[in-house]
Amino acid sequence: MWEPGQMLKVGFDIVGAPIDIIYVVQRYAVEWERFANIKFEFVQNMATADIRVGFLPNGSYSYIGREAMLIPTNATTMNLGWLTSASASEARRVILHEFGHALGFIHEHSSPTANIPYDREKVYSYYSQAPNNWDRATVDRNIFLKYSVAETNYSTYDRSSIMHYVVPPELTTDGVGVPFNTELSTIDKQYAGYFYPFLQRRLQQQGY
Repeated sequence: MWEPGQMLKVGFDIVGAPIDIIYVVQRYAVEWERFANIKFEFVQNMATADIRVGFLPNGSYSYIGREAMLIPTNATTMNLGWLTSASASEARRVILHEFGHALGFIHEHSSPTANIPYDREKVYSYYSQAPNNWDRATVDRNIFLKYSVAETNYSTYDRSSIMHYVVPPELTTDGVGVPFNTELSTIDKQYAGYFYPFLQRRLQQQGY
C-alpha cells in the first residue's frame, strides 16, 4: 500500500490511442478518492509519475500498489488496452478495477476466502480464446491462484467486488457464476477507507 493521504502522480503513454482517452481515465479513476484518502495528480511527464498508464492492445492489467516503484520510469505500470473500443460503462469498470490494483488490492477471486467451484478444463478453454489468448500457466496465475492468509489482508469473500473477475456460470460445476461488477461494493469502500483512512479514522486507529 501507499501512504494514506499520499499524492500519486499518474502519467500516460498514449502511443496508439486517441488523446481524449486520458480524460476518460481521469474521470473514473478519481472515484476511489471518495472512499480512500489518496489523491491522483495527472501529469504530462510520464517519467515523473508513480503510476504510468499505457494503452497497448494487449489487455488490461496493473502492478499492485507500490510494486510500481520497482518498474523503470520509462516503462508503464498499468495498461488499459481495451478502452479504445469499450463502452462507457465497460471503460469505467476496467478503470476502477485496474486503479484498485494500483492502490494495492488483489483479485477477489484470489482471496483466501474464495471457494469458486471451477470446471478447470472449461476455464482453460475459455481463456485460451480472444481477447485473452492465455496459456495454461497464465490461467493458473490469473484465475486459480489463491493468496495465503499470511500474505494478504482479506475480508469475507465478496462476490460483488469490483476486483472480482466475471465468472460465466458455465465455467463452474454448480452453474453459479459472477456477473460483471460495475460498481465499488460496500466492502470495497470499507477496505479503501480502512487502508487509506481519512484523518478522523486515523486518529481513532491511533487511540485518540
